[in-house]
Amino acid sequence: MNQNDTPRVTKSSRDHGELRRRFESWLREQLGHDANPVITSFEAPESNGMSSETILVSAVWDSPDGRGDHDLVVRIAPPSDSMPVFSRYDLSLQYDVMALVGERTDVPIPRLLWNEPSPEPLGAPFFVMGRSIGDVPPDLMPYTFGSWVSEATDSDRERMERTTVDVLTKVAAIADPQVSVPSLAPEPDDGRSALRCHVDAARAWLDWSVGDEASPLLDRCFEWLESNWPSDEGETVLSWGDARIGNIMYRDFEPVAVLDWEMAALGSRELDLAWLIFLHRFFDDIAVQMGLQAMPDFLRRDRMESLYEELSGHCPQNMDWYLMYSAVRHGIVFTRISRRMAHFGDQEMPEDPDDAILHRAALEAMVEGTYWS
Repeated sequence: MNQNDTPRVTKSSRDHGELRRRFESWLREQLGHDANPVITSFEAPESNGMSSETILVSAVWDSPDGRGDHDLVVRIAPPSDSMPVFSRYDLSLQYDVMALVGERTDVPIPRLLWNEPSPEPLGAPFFVMGRSIGDVPPDLMPYTFGSWVSEATDSDRERMERTTVDVLTKVAAIADPQVSVPSLAPEPDDGRSALRCHVDAARAWLDWSVGDEASPLLDRCFEWLESNWPSDEGETVLSWGDARIGNIMYRDFEPVAVLDWEMAALGSRELDLAWLIFLHRFFDDIAVQMGLQAMPDFLRRDRMESLYEELSGHCPQNMDWYLMYSAVRHGIVFTRISRRMAHFGDQEMPEDPDDAILHRAALEAMVEGTYWS
């Protein structure tokens, strides 16, 4: 692959024409027939997203203030026949977590409009938000390949780093999130810590992802995690889960919408910080492999750890462990995506299943203790 190639990735098996018709019918029921809603645009963006399906909708309808335009975002759980990335999609949990963060912090959350837990209207549960305006660092091709992020000034990127880490600290500062969103707590309560439940769920996710096959490398990594388990797990907080700049919409290098909460869970503070750091390093490693200009000073580990402590008062602990765990979870994503792409005929599955993990070399170096040095 060269830097101008974009891999073909089948993201949905749905008929979008039928989906549009059904959503317009559902919208008419929510607003009332007197509102006379009409969808004027219905499209799925291509640059981001590999799990829940995102649809951008423009519509017009009547209200007491007159007939007006409305820009919406619809997040739909994937159909079961689409080889989804995750074994379970709890969109009501996502909706409730976003509502909690919006109510208890000043973290910018899109305006939440409707949550539809029934699969009957569209074939799967979904929720609807207002559309925010801003710029999102792209995944395909990655922002490290040349983008408004890589071309920004140092001071702009520093502002982006600070305001992004600030989001993580504010989410983690929400007191007793499981009280407001009970489904965050593991069921049943069997005495396991939040971190233990988090890792056990990741192990189960890997087993589901590979089926009757195996990932020898990820098995080794899980053994490493068990052997090096943190002696102090720290306090249990709300973890955003997919805490990376590609899930934030920015304006003037400051967040205006924090998106994609499908991996939200209870856990340690370091989960989100490590994910933020590793996901940038992952994209930067790819840029280096492609012979492109790297961004080694952006979201750099030592600076982000210091910045997190400055903004939160909490000194990150056991970061080697949490960074390994981030890389392992990202590896599970690739084990599933590779099988998904093979299922849809987008590419063949490699003979060695661990070759499907784009950061295989990084994981192997982490096990050896040489990656961050």
